[in-house]
Amino acid sequence: MPIIEVSMLEGRSTDDKERLIRALTDAAITSIGAPRESVRIILREMPTAHFAVGGQSFAAKAAAQARKTE
Repeated sequence: MPIIEVSMLEGRSTDDKERLIRALTDAAITSIGAPRESVRIILREMPTAHFAVGGQSFAAKAAAQARKTE
């Protein structure tokens, strides 16, 4: 039973997440021959304030960009 865990920033639509789930399931079936019923997908969404690159959260980066365009 393959378990695929995906961590991503919040903000994607339900339709986008459903497409991702279908694509990941299909990839497991195609690549390792897993039965569809055995494939488990776990999506973990995190707030932009909880993910950072280079010492700055995505929330802080977006706020700084917004201030620049004002």
